[in-house]
Order: sequence, then C-alpha cells, then structure tokens
Amino acid sequence: MGEQFKDRQYTILLVIGIAALILVARAFHLQILDNDFKIKADAVAMSKVTVYPARGLIFDRNGELLINNAPVYDLLVTYNQIKPDMDTAKFCALLGIDKASFKERLDKDFKRDVRFAKHKPFVFMNKITPEMYARLQESLYQFPGFFVLVRNVRSYPVKHAAHLLGYITEVTENDIKKSGGAYVMGDYIGASGLELSYENELRGVKGCRYVLKDNLGRDVGSFQNGKRDTIPQSGMDLISSIDIDLQAYVEELMQNKVGAVVAIEPETGEILAFASSPTYDPNLMVIDQNRGQAYMKLQNDTLKPLFNRAIMAEYPPGSTFKSLVGLIGMQEKVISPETGFPCPGYYVVGGSDVRKCRGHSHPSNVAIALQWSCNSYFFRTFREIVDKYGFYKSEQGLDTFVKHLSAFGLGRKMGVDFPGEKTGNVPTPAYYNKMYPKERGGWRSPTIISLGIGQGEMLLTTLQMANVAATIANEGHYFIPHFAKGFIKNGEKLPAPEKFRKRINTGITPFYFLSVKDGLRRVVEAGTASSANVYDIPMAGKTGTVQNPHGEDHSTFIGFAPVDKPKIAIAVYVENSGGGSKYAAPIASLIMEKYIRGEISEPRKWKEQQIKEANLLDPRPKRIFATNPAAAADNTPVEDPEEGTINQ
Repeated sequence: MGEQFKDRQYTILLVIGIAALILVARAFHLQILDNDFKIKADAVAMSKVTVYPARGLIFDRNGELLINNAPVYDLLVTYNQIKPDMDTAKFCALLGIDKASFKERLDKDFKRDVRFAKHKPFVFMNKITPEMYARLQESLYQFPGFFVLVRNVRSYPVKHAAHLLGYITEVTENDIKKSGGAYVMGDYIGASGLELSYENELRGVKGCRYVLKDNLGRDVGSFQNGKRDTIPQSGMDLISSIDIDLQAYVEELMQNKVGAVVAIEPETGEILAFASSPTYDPNLMVIDQNRGQAYMKLQNDTLKPLFNRAIMAEYPPGSTFKSLVGLIGMQEKVISPETGFPCPGYYVVGGSDVRKCRGHSHPSNVAIALQWSCNSYFFRTFREIVDKYGFYKSEQGLDTFVKHLSAFGLGRKMGVDFPGEKTGNVPTPAYYNKMYPKERGGWRSPTIISLGIGQGEMLLTTLQMANVAATIANEGHYFIPHFAKGFIKNGEKLPAPEKFRKRINTGITPFYFLSVKDGLRRVVEAGTASSANVYDIPMAGKTGTVQNPHGEDHSTFIGFAPVDKPKIAIAVYVENSGGGSKYAAPIASLIMEKYIRGEISEPRKWKEQQIKEANLLDPRPKRIFATNPAAAADNTPVEDPEEGTINQ
C-alpha cells in the first residue's frame, strides 16, 4: 500500500512540474516574445476611430478629371482625457494660438448642447495645414485626449464649371438628424451642384477601427486583432455629360457679360455645357482657412456670381417663343403650315392698341413668318389659339395652350438631376383671373396678347429654352436633360438612371416640326440671325429681343446644328446687351461650330475675337461689328434685319 502511495505521489509531482514548466514557458512567450501582452498590459482605454472613405471622383464625358480628393487634417479632443497638468504653452505654440483661444475651443455647453459630450471627441481645430500636422505629430503623445483625424476634401484640377460642380461643406445639425446616422458633427456633405445632386453616390460608406490606448493616450494596438474593424467603401465615380473643353470655351465667350448658356445633345438629353456668368474659380471653395473670406467676397459681389442663372434665373423668352406658338397653332388647326397673314408693319389690338412690327417680306407661311420674326403673324396666331372656342371662352383656349407648353416641360420642373431647378412662369387662366378679376371686366385674348411673342408674364429658364431647341431638333420628343452619363463602381461602369433614357413625346404631330425647322434654318441663313451663319455647318435657330424697362434689352437665341442630324442644341441669354442678333446668336453659333468642328474657321475668327473682347459690364460697352470689318471700307451703318440700324 505504501509503495502504491509513493508511485502516486511521484506522478502528481511530475504533473505539477510539467504544468509549472508550461506556465513558465507561456509567461516567457507572453512577456518576452509576444508584444500583444505588453500592449494589453499598457492599454487602459479603447476608442473607436472612424475611417473615412474616398469620395467619388467626377469626370467629364471624355474622361477628363474635374474633381479630385485631397487630405485635410482635423484636430479632435476628448475632454475627459485631457491631463490637468499638460504643457498648454507648448501645445498652443505648436498650433499658433494663444491660451485664450485654447480655452474658448474647449468651452462647450456640455449640459445643454446635444452635439457635445465630455466623453466623446469633438473638433478642437479643423483644417490644420499639412506642415502643422507634421509638426504636431512628433509631440502629440505628450497631450493625451488630442488626436488627428485625416479626411478627404475636394480639389479642382480645372478652373471652370464652378456652378455645375458645386462644393462640399460641413454638415448642419439638421443634416445629421435627417441622415439616420450617416453623418456626425464635423462630416462633410455636398452643398451645391453635382456634389449635392449625387451626394448619396459620391460619399461612400465609412469604416471604423477599434484602437487600444495607454495612459498617455497613445495608440498601442488594435482591439481583438482588428476583428471588429470594418473597411471603408469608396464612393462611386460620376461620369458627367459635360464636355469640359466646350464648357471652358463658353465661359471665355461669356466673360464680362451677364447671362447663361445651356447646350444639350438632342439624341440623349445629356447636357454638354452649363454656364452662368459671371462665374468664379471653383478652387475658391476648397476647404481651407481662406474659404470663408472668399465666400463672403462672392456673396457680397453685386453681380451675384454665386447665383446660377442657367437654372434659377427666370427670363421672358422673347421671340424665341414664336416657334412654340406656331407649333401649337398648327396642332390646334387654327393655322396650317401654309397659312399667311398680312403684316403692314404693325398689329392693331382692339382698334387703338398698335403693336409694332418691322419691315420685312410678306409672311406667307409659318417658315417665312419665323424667318423674319413677324410680330403680327404670331400675335394673330396666339389669338386664334386662345379664341378657338369663342372670344368669350378665353379660359378654355388658354388652358389648351398651357397644356401644350407643359408637354414641352415648361411651367413645371422637368426633373433634371440638379438642385435649384425653377419652373419659370406659364400663366394659367387662374393666374389671369386673379390678376384681372371678373368684377373689374376680366380678361380676353387681347389682354394677354404679349404672350404670343414671349413677353408679358411668360418666364422660362435657360435650361427650359435649351430643351425646347432640342425638342424641335428631334421633331417632337426630348429626354429629361441630365448631367449623369454614368457611374463607375468597383471598376464596373453603370448607366445613368433609367428615367433619363425614356423618350418624352410632346403630342405635336412631327410633320409640323418640318415647317418650323425650315423657318429656323432660314433665320440663320438669311433672316434675323444671318450674322451667325456658318457656310459649311447648316444651323437653325431663333433670335429674341426681350424688352427691358430698366436699360438695354436682353439678347437671346435658341438653336441647333447640324439641321439634318443635330448634335447640339443650345440656348443663350445675355442680359442688357441689345437685340438677339448682336450677342446671343453669334455666341451660340461659335459654340456650335466649336463643338462640331473642334475649332473656329478662319473667316470667323474676327467674330470670335470681338465677342471675347466685348465687355458689357462697362457702362459704355464696345459695340461689336455686324459684318466682317475686313469687308467694310468705311463706317457705314449696317442694317440688322431684326434690330434695325446698329453701329459697326
């Protein structure tokens, strides 16, 4: 029995000895060989660090980069982790601030302001320079509670398309509440332009990593070997419809002028150029220490460069509207393509109200009436539409007219993928009933006759006018104008949203567009816009001169080219510049030629130079030539078919 006990005793001692050796070996491994033990031993806290994704890039239709990403450094602080005895003087010196500023940045209303809590990090100083970041990194371990967060902000390789591209800004409290957790204080969000329109696609998805920290606030390793970390997902890249070379050319032509230009590819509805003038360099809106000052300077500029005239300004369309009056008149059978009306140089309304026209050939059909922009013809056509159901049933006639205009996308939002779209103003019977109450006599077709030539209460945006040109080019249909040509996600190309690929029909018989297209071709070839004619590129278009009681009339033009297979449709609006043939038509024809040919032909370079040099912001602007100065031997005034005599 004793021997058996001794054997068992030796066995137990052996097991204990082996176990002790294992424990010693494990301790040696953990403390000497395995750094994780040291990390865990030193760690006194764990923090969750957000890893921001790269925001999607934006390209033009030809693959040129329009918006890029650049790093920005924000210094964050967790109030509870600040050491009372930290070297505040050294810290302030590194950041270039004084102690008063240091205290002010930490002074938050932790009790009442839900944005801040002592145990959660908040921004102490944002947008610190890369040089300051490098300097701070060397000493940051001395200041527990402070850490640097690296994020991406935008940079702009091009100096054009500021209104189109837009900019990003810090989220507001309202943005955070509406986001469902997608944003936190200090995040950036698209504030305007395509940055805002496609925020959801561009922003990407945040990742996170859990970091162990020591008692000095230094990172000492990842938590659970990174098992709980998530990788950020970059935003989708946007391939825009814009041709940035064409955009730059448009902005050059519109320099020192106030107005807007929109160009559309009729076959797809893709917007090729989108300019509001005056504009600004998008690099002014880069997130840095100078942004606030730059923004205030733009905000206070009396010419309102931040105002996007291409989509937000609502203008009377003037004579460009006559094409629609003619189309609706033919569709409603109140005229035919061959209908002619007399024009003695004026139109009399109600026996005493004389509306002027200009001397021109007899408007024997719709095409010739458009060629010479005959006011009398379209006054009468408009009245025939409104009075179709009887002189005392104007409401019914105007309602029919308005429904046709709505089919062209007028008087409502078309659904363009861009913020701030305005509806314009297409006055309805209800609108005029309020303006002219029945108890005061009401209204009839003579009351609103100015609508027949695009004046009065009719207001359209430049985008809407460009879409009208595209619809005429397509002989009755259009696609919702849009900027998204496609997307790139994880290297895969994705198409634009389906709604932009659906054809929208106006309900006007395609046959009637042939007469209008013929008339618009005549306008450029030998009519009111003959100064814009390009000998080897058949163009169609319509000038407009919009009366302005506060100064020079506004100049406008819509058109497309080539006539048979249109590649570009355009609307140009130049404020306070005189008749449509003086500025809007030449600008439009130069843009169309540039897009189709790639350059301006030698015989037209003089016109291009004059447009570029014209400064309409000068109280006494230099007038442009009506004809090639090389062909004029003296200073004889040149007769413009629409506007009358203008100086060379």
